[in-house]
Amino acid sequence: MRNSFFHKILILAALFLLLPFVFAAADSPAKQRIYDDAGLLSDSEVKELEKLAEKHGAKRDTDFIILTTNNEENKDVMVFMQDFYDEQAPGYDKPHGNTAILTLDMKNRNVYVAGFYKAKTYLDDHRATLVREKITPDLSDGNYYKAFQSFIKTSSKYMGIRPGVDPDNILFNLWFQIFASIAVAGAAVWIMAFNTGGRVTVNARTYQDNENTRVNQRSDQYIRTSTTKRRKPSNKSSGSGFSGGGGGVTRGGHSHSGSRGKF
Repeated sequence: MRNSFFHKILILAALFLLLPFVFAAADSPAKQRIYDDAGLLSDSEVKELEKLAEKHGAKRDTDFIILTTNNEENKDVMVFMQDFYDEQAPGYDKPHGNTAILTLDMKNRNVYVAGFYKAKTYLDDHRATLVREKITPDLSDGNYYKAFQSFIKTSSKYMGIRPGVDPDNILFNLWFQIFASIAVAGAAVWIMAFNTGGRVTVNARTYQDNENTRVNQRSDQYIRTSTTKRRKPSNKSSGSGFSGGGGGVTRGGHSHSGSRGKF
């Protein structure tokens, strides 16, 4: 009886010691990745995007952040994003860590895609531009939820492809991979079926009489050679000077990739 009493006392003491930690964990807010200060999304859309960002963040060890603003201070969109990164210190692995950020300046209709640390390597200036160009039509049409979904999914997809490789190469297309697999399998089956039918041993020499066959006449006639020269078109970009851009360094010393444009 005495041992049972002491066991109960120990269990109760342990529960009292653990209670503060349980309540602290319950009161601590979930990690925020969607900062819709411009009020472009409904509450349900914010929740869905938070789930999507969390899912792909765990997959790529990177925080996918969406930041919208009415930009009352009229800051440059890149500076606004940089100050946010310095002050909020996002990062999947640590504060000021791996982060990909989509920033929307609703006042000036500017959009900026940036990558820090791991995201800077896998989401470089070129890939950031590809992502920005994919989501711009939806941004222009006011389909913000769809554009933000596309940002997270496309950025995550690109971060699964090693740096230096074109992420839009057809070889990375799922339907092309399926078609190629079927084609290879079909070719292998055809070759095996063809080889099982036996070999044909009759050829042109089988019925040729070499003793009585002669070439009676041979004639070669040269007509003319024609050469046409064409001027090679110059490869000049016709886009606005604002589009594209590149990365930079925050005031806190954090380097990032980037691409900016209008929507």
